[in-house]
Parts: sequence; C-alpha cells; structure tokens
Amino acid sequence: MMKANAVEGKFIEYKGKPLVRNGNEIFYGYMSDKYYLFLMIMSEKKASRLDVQIPDMVMVQILPTDGSNKPEKQKIVSGLYEAFDIGTAWLERANRV
Repeated sequence: MMKANAVEGKFIEYKGKPLVRNGNEIFYGYMSDKYYLFLMIMSEKKASRLDVQIPDMVMVQILPTDGSNKPEKQKIVSGLYEAFDIGTAWLERANRV
C-alpha cells in the first residue's frame, strides 16, 4: 500500500484557507475538512491593456476529501472571480453540514 506524502511549507492563503495552483488547476481548502474546492482553467484570453493571459472559462467543483472524486457540485463559469465567488460559497455550505 502506498502512503500519500504530506505537502509541507507555507502556502498562499485566501480567506484563511490554503490556495495551491498547479498549471491550470487550483486547489483551495483544507484536506482535513469534508470538502475542498477544485478549479480548472479551461481557456484564457488576452487582457485588453496588458500583455498577459487571464482565465476566461473556469470549471468549479466541490470535491470530497475522502478520495472518491465524485463532485458534490459542478459548474462552468466565465472568469476566475466568479469561480471563487461561487466556489467559496458552495464550500462553506458543504463543510457546514
């Protein structure tokens, strides 16, 4: 049986919870809670005045930390702000139960 390694160190926090980005995937929340937030950046667009790409379409999922990976909720939204707005509300509600 393979044992999962714990990731140690300091993480960026948003609203008091760890936020980790790996490529186009963003993980938010504590693995000790019942659920965590998973965001996948599906497409990007060029910012109008800057020479940078910004997330355009983002998939939002609330996933259980038990490893089953069956989404509690899922939605595709436009923009990272909307994704975090919806996702953090879902996460708060799901972990309250």
